[in-house]
Amino acid sequence: MRVAILGAGPAGLYLAYLIKRRDPGADVRVYEQNRADATFGFGVVFSDRALEFLAADDPETLAAIAPQLQSWTDITLVQGGDRVGIDGVGFAAIGRLQLLQILQGRARAAGVAPAYERAVANLDGFADADLVVGADGANSLVRRTYSTEFGATSTQLSNRFAWFGTAKPFETLTQTFRRTDLGDFNAHHYRYAPAMSTFIVEVNEATFRRAGFDRMTEAASAASCARVFADHLDGHPLVSNHSVWRQFPIVRNARWSVDRCVLIGDALHTAHFSIGSGTRLAMEDAIAIDRSLAAHPGDVATALRAFEAARRPIVEKLIDAANASGAWYERFADHMALAPLDFAMSYLTRSGRIGLERLRQTSPRFVARYERERSPSGS
Repeated sequence: MRVAILGAGPAGLYLAYLIKRRDPGADVRVYEQNRADATFGFGVVFSDRALEFLAADDPETLAAIAPQLQSWTDITLVQGGDRVGIDGVGFAAIGRLQLLQILQGRARAAGVAPAYERAVANLDGFADADLVVGADGANSLVRRTYSTEFGATSTQLSNRFAWFGTAKPFETLTQTFRRTDLGDFNAHHYRYAPAMSTFIVEVNEATFRRAGFDRMTEAASAASCARVFADHLDGHPLVSNHSVWRQFPIVRNARWSVDRCVLIGDALHTAHFSIGSGTRLAMEDAIAIDRSLAAHPGDVATALRAFEAARRPIVEKLIDAANASGAWYERFADHMALAPLDFAMSYLTRSGRIGLERLRQTSPRFVARYERERSPSGS
């Protein structure tokens, strides 16, 4: 079997490894336009149980990743001068480059040598491939080539965000909301290494223009945002790494495959970064495709239909939650008018998947405080 994979992010690397591990005779080739050590952003975050899917089928990869994770069991909301701790909402994070290096090593061990700095202009060179996989992100060439056939759509949320880093390690994943003379700001920040944290700054369109971010260099934007969040950075600057202001793309496809071409990861579906599921979804896509190929040897078309039939219902539940979360952030400035505990409850229930009864089980200390302080007697 000849497989061409465009994109050497987590989705493409992990799929290459899985196919080659299962079928050593397969001709699996990965093409990536960037260098092997190039990455954008800083750390990636997973919910606390997001990597459990690796435990049964791929304990070796889990064993390679797990020791590098930074983990915590609570999150913190900072709204103006108020801090609300929320127990039982665990996450884990790892540097994006570190994760890629681990997956590069797994692919090499299986016999796959990705071709880096190989920009692909069109799909003409893959005529002899039995399977072409678009693991090439939100701007996927594969999806654009067959946009009509995939029923592809791509829209953007209105908020702007920039992905910075900082040498201040935060104890938990923290959401910090600030109202300033420039406008309203939100920062998603969490440590991904013992001495480094991701620091994503998000603003609405009005703040983006009023603060002048549309006219600033990366360095100037980083310095401006560091001033806004100076109280939380303790003197640490914000570090840039292609930290341009972007709008989050909502990528969807009515069909997941066209003939011998299939999409996975962000090329297929984007999930708002506020739910920490993008990388997980990409790797789970890879597992699902490999399983379908194994179940239908020699019949790629049937395997791809089976992949979509099995995977789509699972993905759509997570995507619906991500959409609801993204919509909440689009109006985060309005939510900031709530009292601190009401604001926290609004945040926790934003995806529509968690209600008060479930929170009683997962976050009993927060719920006890919420109900105690909101009771008429306050006792």
